[in-house]
Amino acid sequence: MLFFYIRHGDPIYDPDSLTPMGHLQAAAVAKRLAQHGIDRIYASTSNRAMLTAQPTCELTHKEMTTLDFANEGHVWREFTVPRAEGGVTWAFYDHEYRALFASPEVRALGDRWYDHPKLVQFKAGMLRVYDEVDAYFASLGYEHERYTGCYRVTKHSDERVALFAHQGFSMAFMSALLDIPYPQYCLHYDMGHSDFTAINFVEHDGWAIPKVMTMSNDSHLYREGLPTLYNGEARF
Repeated sequence: MLFFYIRHGDPIYDPDSLTPMGHLQAAAVAKRLAQHGIDRIYASTSNRAMLTAQPTCELTHKEMTTLDFANEGHVWREFTVPRAEGGVTWAFYDHEYRALFASPEVRALGDRWYDHPKLVQFKAGMLRVYDEVDAYFASLGYEHERYTGCYRVTKHSDERVALFAHQGFSMAFMSALLDIPYPQYCLHYDMGHSDFTAINFVEHDGWAIPKVMTMSNDSHLYREGLPTLYNGEARF
């Protein structure tokens, strides 16, 4: 199985939608994914994710299946912290939590990072994501042996599967999928608008280990002459 994770296009968060640029990005990534075909298309129940998925559905003549567990609202409630100036932000954007994520004591905890007394607030959310992600891949024929990075193949698949979702959700989702502790994943990986990550479930002797083939790829934007401006921060 070849699995694609795609972040939604440039968003309007309130009301939940896409900017004109976001719609162009969605059309561009649809052309990229349709080049070799897609067998299944999933999307978060967020409107911005579904709008990003729609052009791919139209080009490939596939129906969209929505997944509420992929809606960013759930992890927003579970993985955000108060800001000194008011409101809340993702823990991975907060200076103090970033320093804690990178600390030797948190790294030493490995997969049990959430047992750190200052991070235990995230434990229930992380365990929920573990269960949801494992159930999702089990439905695709891959049963996760957690903390080993291995999946038991219960149903061989040559399908190409796409999930359209979010940046904040991707941190927890990819951490769960790849068995990389959440603090380390948040510190070292990210996704731009409409960027896609491709993961190949390579099967041997009834087992599969997901291998990342490309990460946060924006080749579709370059192909269509759209700005390759990463989250408004850097061009490359």
